[in-house]
This record gives sequence, C-alpha cells and structure tokens, in this order.
Amino acid sequence: MTSSPDAIRPRMNVEIDLQSPLRWLRLGWADLRQNPVPGLAHGLLIAAFGWLLLWLVRDHFWLLAGAFSGFLIVAPILATGLYHVSRACAEGRRAGLAEVIGLWRSGDGRLVRFGLLLGLAGTGWVLTSAGLITLMSPVPIDKPIDFLRHVVLVREVGLFEVWLLMGALLAAPVFASSVMAIPMLVDTSVPVSMAVAESWRTVASQPAVMVIWAVLLAVLSAIGMLTAMLGLIVIVPWLAHASWHAYQELTANSPYKAAG
Repeated sequence: MTSSPDAIRPRMNVEIDLQSPLRWLRLGWADLRQNPVPGLAHGLLIAAFGWLLLWLVRDHFWLLAGAFSGFLIVAPILATGLYHVSRACAEGRRAGLAEVIGLWRSGDGRLVRFGLLLGLAGTGWVLTSAGLITLMSPVPIDKPIDFLRHVVLVREVGLFEVWLLMGALLAAPVFASSVMAIPMLVDTSVPVSMAVAESWRTVASQPAVMVIWAVLLAVLSAIGMLTAMLGLIVIVPWLAHASWHAYQELTANSPYKAAG
C-alpha cells in the first residue's frame, strides 16, 4: 500500500521540540474531526477484536497476555489505512471507507512481513515474561486474578517492578524499529530494512521527543483498554492520524522519503 510519486509532502520544515508530540495529537484530532467515519470504523473494529480476545481467553492469564501483547503490537499495522485519510485531509479532500478498503485490497507484502516480525517480537516478550514470573512468583500464576493478587498488589517491591522494567527494555527497540517505519512503508516504496533503519535514525536524532511520544502513545492506549476497550474506538484513529503527522514532520528531509 504505497503512495503515488506526488504524494503530499510537508510544505515547510517544522521545528521539532518537546512540545511537538502535543502538536501531533492536536493535528491528529483535527483529522479525526474532519473525517470521522473511516477512523471510528477502524476503532470500532479493533475494539471489537479486543472484546473477542478478552472473552475467549479471559480465564487463562498467559493466553490473555500473549493475545493482548500481539494485539497492541500489530494494531498500528491494522490502522495504516488512516494514514491515507490524513494525507487526503492535507490535500483538502475526504477519503471514504471505500477508498481505504481499496488500498488494503491492493495488498502490500512489506506490511504483512513487518506485521509478522512485530508479532514475533510480542511472542518473545510473553515467553520472557512467563519465564521471569514463573521463576520469581511464590505461587503459580494461571489466571488474571492470580497475577493481580500475587504480582501487582503485593506490598514488597520486587517482581512487579522488575517485570515493568523488563517490559520497557523490550518495548524500546520495537518502538524504535516501527514508529517511523510503519508510516514510511505506507508512504514510500522503500524496503522494510531501509524503513527500519530510518526509524532508528529518527529516534536517535530526537531521543527526548521520542520518549515523550512513546509515553503518550502508551498512556493513551492504556486508557483505551482500561475503559473496557470503548476508549479505543476514538483513541486508535486519533493516534493513527497523529502518528502520520509525527512521521511527516520528523522525516521531512529523509532521503528515503524523497526517493519513495
């Protein structure tokens, strides 16, 4: 799902600073308000998928953890059609659901391959997490309530904090590899390896800004899930549109983008 050679580009370079992530959220919200139907349809489908996962594996903690790890990692791939909606907004027009579906039906093997790689990363996290908790937990963790009682709500500082730290350490390279790569794969025809390299270069060049952006993405996603998935109906498209604007500003001078 690549763009035409004359795909919309930023009209001018925008200074990137610590306030930029809030600007991306504002721009993403403006896109959602301007053309809400494709975004809300994506959000509803992803929330419904989350409800289905929760219902299927609600009493099996490790299956639930694996399902939602994969869900959170692959969800950005599922929302890539909304990048086209944001691009259309910048062109002063509305892209309808039929246009977005047409893009998906055209297929893009690069996005499929990248999605599979992200899914493998999520599997690795679940296996590592299972090993840590099985080794350190005083009781077997079989159900979500077991994890809540014996890992999250214990008074002693230890296992839960180590689990969170390990999750952050494992999530960081996934974020660095995908945050710019996913929209670049939609916007250009570069191979996956180049998109990932550009994503890492962008994160390395703006570390403080990207940490703030990662925290905002994580917090808003958590809010969406903690509202019984209902918040995801709005938050998923909002973050997808905002991510497009982040990509546009951060890679305005990228040689890969110019070549795409």
